Amino acid sequence: MIVTIDGPAGSGKSTTAQRAAARLEYVYLDTGAMYRAVALGFLRAEAPATRSGAEAVLPSLTVDVEYRGDTMQVFLGDDAVTDRIRSAEVGRVVSDISTLAPVREYMVEQQRRIGHAQADRHGGVVLDGRDTGTVVFPKAPVKIFMVADIDERARRRLQEYEAAGEEVTFEEVRAEIEQRDQQDRTRDIAPLRRADDAIVFDTTDCTIAEQVDFVVDRVKAQDGRGT
Repeated sequence: MIVTIDGPAGSGKSTTAQRAAARLEYVYLDTGAMYRAVALGFLRAEAPATRSGAEAVLPSLTVDVEYRGDTMQVFLGDDAVTDRIRSAEVGRVVSDISTLAPVREYMVEQQRRIGHAQADRHGGVVLDGRDTGTVVFPKAPVKIFMVADIDERARRRLQEYEAAGEEVTFEEVRAEIEQRDQQDRTRDIAPLRRADDAIVFDTTDCTIAEQVDFVVDRVKAQDGRGT
């Protein structure tokens, strides 16, 4: 079973996807971590975040994942890089690298390969992003498109920043999300949009537990397990 959860920043995708995967005894495929591994590959090769840089780096790059319990371990070739991909150095370049057409094409191929392999091994995979239900797995049997009021999304993101010790204002976070929404919806490659057969789920007034219940119930209804 492949389960995709798409939606704008702050709608609750990642937390819900991880917890729903655990409830269903599936695995969670962190696509963002995979893009970070590619960015680390660029840094190691000292390649620029350009199309020519991608064309030079990608042929020799291998990204893969393994699961130890519920924890996803990321590999770049034979090198375990789960901790290294969270560095500030990677964070500074991953956004630019992830928008390159050759990188997107490479990652869609890898996500499909890994997603199908892990679904066969574990019974199911839950993944989230902007284009998992429209581009990566357009035939996924369960697709959910999460939305939420922008003020609520800004509040959630502000809480994340504050928990990490960062000092930002609500207005700054709201402006950041507005800008991200505009970029996601207007980008040339795989823009944010709802798949025609995706279930729209407004999480504005929902707790995380309610969001997880919603996903789990839809999956159980699809595979005949009931609720």
